[in-house]
Amino acid sequence: MTGEDHQRSESPGTAASPAASSPTLCDLFARTLARRPDALALSDPPNKARVTGQPPLKLTYAQADRAIASLTTQLMNAGLPPGSVVAMQMANTIEYPLVLLAAWRAGLTVALLPQLWRRAELADALGRVSARAIICASRIEIVDHAELAMSAAADTFSIRQVFGIGGNLPDGMTPLDLHASNLTGSTPPQPPSVDARKAAIVSFDVMPESLLAVPRSHVNLIAGGLGITMESALPQGARILSCAIPSSFAGLVTSIVAWLLTGGSLSLHHPFDLQTLEKQIRDDGCNALIVPAHLALRLSGTGAIDARPALRHVIGLWRTPECAGSSNDWLGRQAAFTDVYLFGEAGLFAAQRLENGSAAPIAESLYKAARSPVEIHLTPHGTLALRGAMTVPAAYRAPRADDDLNPAANYVDTGYAARRDKISGAIYITAPPAGLMTVGGYRYRTQDLERWAARLAPGATLTALPDQLNGHRLAGRAEDNARAREALAELGLGPLMTEAFRERGPAR
Repeated sequence: MTGEDHQRSESPGTAASPAASSPTLCDLFARTLARRPDALALSDPPNKARVTGQPPLKLTYAQADRAIASLTTQLMNAGLPPGSVVAMQMANTIEYPLVLLAAWRAGLTVALLPQLWRRAELADALGRVSARAIICASRIEIVDHAELAMSAAADTFSIRQVFGIGGNLPDGMTPLDLHASNLTGSTPPQPPSVDARKAAIVSFDVMPESLLAVPRSHVNLIAGGLGITMESALPQGARILSCAIPSSFAGLVTSIVAWLLTGGSLSLHHPFDLQTLEKQIRDDGCNALIVPAHLALRLSGTGAIDARPALRHVIGLWRTPECAGSSNDWLGRQAAFTDVYLFGEAGLFAAQRLENGSAAPIAESLYKAARSPVEIHLTPHGTLALRGAMTVPAAYRAPRADDDLNPAANYVDTGYAARRDKISGAIYITAPPAGLMTVGGYRYRTQDLERWAARLAPGATLTALPDQLNGHRLAGRAEDNARAREALAELGLGPLMTEAFRERGPAR
């Protein structure tokens, strides 16, 4: 499916199409800009120089708007027509929301590329959406992402341009500059009119069969953000600190979309440095924190949450939602905690903890309330399904002639096994989809582990072991672990897989 196909077709998130006057995410930014131009909008991680080599910045709404206008002009001057798909792979710094808003203002669709994807995964994803360009940071930590993007572009016929942000860009890469004062030339081109019903992003879901491209409109994204902000009671003008990289639907709506909906400030943390995180909570006066749920619960147990009186809202992300119901109680006394259950790219829902700190029971009727834009459903074959304005059923199943008569056609089956308690009626999520595993927030197919291990020397094994924090962790064994790492890197695989063959010390 090409970017033009995304732009021509309405996003099938709901049974009835939203009105053409629905606001876009750019409109939400513009409304806050008009009200509070001098208010703080975005803050970089204080350790940004270590992450990307660039100095940390803080921007007001007016300054952010000038940067967005500069980036929009550069993208339009590059000849990218409205509806084109541009792919992004960047760190969790202010360039991420700025480039996103600029791309949307230019009428582009953004394909979100997870940070740890490497050449093999990138080539697969880019080819599926016929991306016209890649935008990346010059480096993230010790990884040369500029060179990685150039290699991925060489593998993808549709790529025509590669944009880089940062220093030491290789030949053939076009620099993107945040500062309008550095632009030269004639009057900037007029941005196109953007329809909120058209695709704003494409994210990628790893399914048992193959990689799946999931387009979502501005309407879908706003619905997802409303589900978070309303359930967690985030106030207008919230000062949000987010550890969620916006390279997935969940990461995007829990950070950037929530920020745009509340019209406050967004401080970004590139995961994870606990000392830096605590410094940001203190120095930025944050009253809302978005982190992985296991980390949030651990911080509440150590008293780190209560040590920050300004912190009133904590949002915990469960990429292993089957673990939420049996998790530890929330021990923070002053901050409310909201569990966000993530189901790959299919969708999510949020539920604030009970007064005793335990996870709220999940009931089908609970999420039919006006405060949530998603309904949940237990399918006849014992899996959890989602329906609502954030979901995109057509991305997961081909339309059929009898869909108008079949209510299940509007649901997306997450594949997560679930059961209903016979007494309380509550729904319990019991297991992830068959054939998939979550490792460090990334999904892998079980069959892929076997396939890649078979490419190594005879006797090599690659196994997924249970892990309390990440769902699973990868462990590899080969006669020469160093050579196995090199071989997997040469195949274009990411560090979660290559580092499964790291050298381990002697058992104690």
